[in-house]
Amino acid sequence: MGLHGRTARAVAIGAVVVSAVTACGGGTAGTTGGGGAPSELRLAIGGEPEDGYDPTLGWGRYGSPLFQSTLLARDQDLDVVPDLATDWSVSDDGLVWTVDIRTDAVFTDGEPVTATDVAYTFTTASRSGGLTDVTALREAVAVDEDTVELRLERPQSTFVNRLVSLGIVPEHAHGPDYARDPIGSGPFRLVQWDPGQQLIVERNDDYYGEQPAFERIVFQFTGEDASLAAASAGQVDMVAVPSQLAGTEVPGMRLVAVPSVDNRGIVFPYLPDDGRTTDDGTPIGNDVTSDLAVRQAINVAVDRQALVDGVLEGHGSPATGPVDGLPWGEPAAAVEDADPDRAEQLLEQAGWVDGDGDGVREKAGVRAAFTLLYPADDSLRQGLALAVADMLGPVGIEVDAAGESWDVIDQRLHADAVLFGWGSHDPTEMYNLYSSTRAGVEYWNPGFYADEAVDAHLEAAMAATDEETANREWRAAQYDGAGTGFGPSGDAAWAWLVNLDHTYLVDECLDVGTPQIEPHGHGWPVTAGIAGWQWTC
Repeated sequence: MGLHGRTARAVAIGAVVVSAVTACGGGTAGTTGGGGAPSELRLAIGGEPEDGYDPTLGWGRYGSPLFQSTLLARDQDLDVVPDLATDWSVSDDGLVWTVDIRTDAVFTDGEPVTATDVAYTFTTASRSGGLTDVTALREAVAVDEDTVELRLERPQSTFVNRLVSLGIVPEHAHGPDYARDPIGSGPFRLVQWDPGQQLIVERNDDYYGEQPAFERIVFQFTGEDASLAAASAGQVDMVAVPSQLAGTEVPGMRLVAVPSVDNRGIVFPYLPDDGRTTDDGTPIGNDVTSDLAVRQAINVAVDRQALVDGVLEGHGSPATGPVDGLPWGEPAAAVEDADPDRAEQLLEQAGWVDGDGDGVREKAGVRAAFTLLYPADDSLRQGLALAVADMLGPVGIEVDAAGESWDVIDQRLHADAVLFGWGSHDPTEMYNLYSSTRAGVEYWNPGFYADEAVDAHLEAAMAATDEETANREWRAAQYDGAGTGFGPSGDAAWAWLVNLDHTYLVDECLDVGTPQIEPHGHGWPVTAGIAGWQWTC
């Protein structure tokens, strides 16, 4: 096309040309560098962090921290590769990780990155109580200027993910205001952050890695409708859209659908309602979902492909576990195609019958009815909840799909089923969702699921000192081939529904390469490869 896509869209709309070239942020949309290619990108991909840009508090755990380097990284195939580290090794007992770092990395204030900064970062993150879990760390010690030892309290096979996700901060410049004005050694530096409006970043010309093609990037924080309008007006080069809007045609833009492990699933209260509560008085237990036959019947009755086709408009895949398609996933745990007849048979055999002919089964005076909560402002989860309710009605299970605020859900999540979203490149998340040690801890294991055999597999996976052993134990926790496991073929503690495709409208002239399979949508996982993005026309 003769004009850059952004300009062409603005010209096509005519009246919005002025706004397209005088957009907010101190620069102008369409600003060009050498050869006429834009030197600035404008992105509306959501994900503004409430707590700012401090990795020790959790920034970057679901994607590239952008401003900071990480010791290791994952490539497009999710293989672990060096970043700030030049070499790393793990002791035979799994307790000491030794990492050598490059000597040519500098922070954006000109100071060199040293092993002391790495040790400081890990120590601070382990003590901060932030969202990056470094609790296994006993101490981090700088052995010399470019070597650090990370000494653990116990072996942890998933500790490699801390090296992948934890951005390194400078000890000399890490203070109370760091989250708003971060200094790092990553590919970009922060210029301006207007919370709720925009973030402006510029290329770090002293970055040791591949230099990004764009001098400046503006992240716009707008809602779905405003972001789509900005795309139509030629004011942004990339916009994240929900699957329901992915079919929207915008001149000069194409749809990029990125597979993900960003899943949606229903967690069931696993215990019966016998009056117990948490320490703060939150009720625990449900007499319907605590019945194995009910949980298994739901897993069998739900038509996941229909959810993908209908609710996701085809942009996703059926999910029967939290880690579908990852090396530690167990395919044998999966449910085959929906089978409502089998669901009815499971219920009948367990004593759930429709005695009064009202279409809802009963057992010992308890109706097969429960509430399914979802966040009221999430249209996707609403669609899934309503569709699941429609699918379960014909087998005799009555579901009341109710949209509520998170404040309300927080008070009911141990006694009512909840439609959650998870998904990570780190199997630690699976441990947190199913280990009895995590029952009722924040949003981990809200159903209070517990099984001794599953716990044993999860602990063995965490403590393994080699990846093969760890993955074997992760898979066994899902299903061991003999009826035991947390998956739908075993205890069916959840009914996982779908894995989302993350859908973006992208300027026809912007090449974003081959994105990684993305994790849950917090942050900006799509920017993991942003240093390689190119303008092509």
